[in-house]
Amino acid sequence: MLPILTALSEQTRFDAMRLLYDGDEHCVCELMRVIGATQSRMSRHMQVLKQAGLVVDRRDAQWVRYSMNPDLPAEIRAVLDAVFRAEDARSPQRRAA
Repeated sequence: MLPILTALSEQTRFDAMRLLYDGDEHCVCELMRVIGATQSRMSRHMQVLKQAGLVVDRRDAQWVRYSMNPDLPAEIRAVLDAVFRAEDARSPQRRAA
């Protein structure tokens, strides 16, 4: 559990995981654009999320596409649900987005 919480403790990774939590696949270019990170910074952060087991990636020609790990245990998904709900309650502007 500690690697997962550590991975989510950085804002860029938290924001990326929040985007991926929709269950869709997102290319790194989309994550970069939405989060406002450079390619090298985004790649480093995605590697941390991947090592924590939160995301999986797939190469598609020159693109790398990320999605939430479909094999995440239910208790980890419950933690993510709770964290994102708490963030929504704390940040009303996120709910409007």
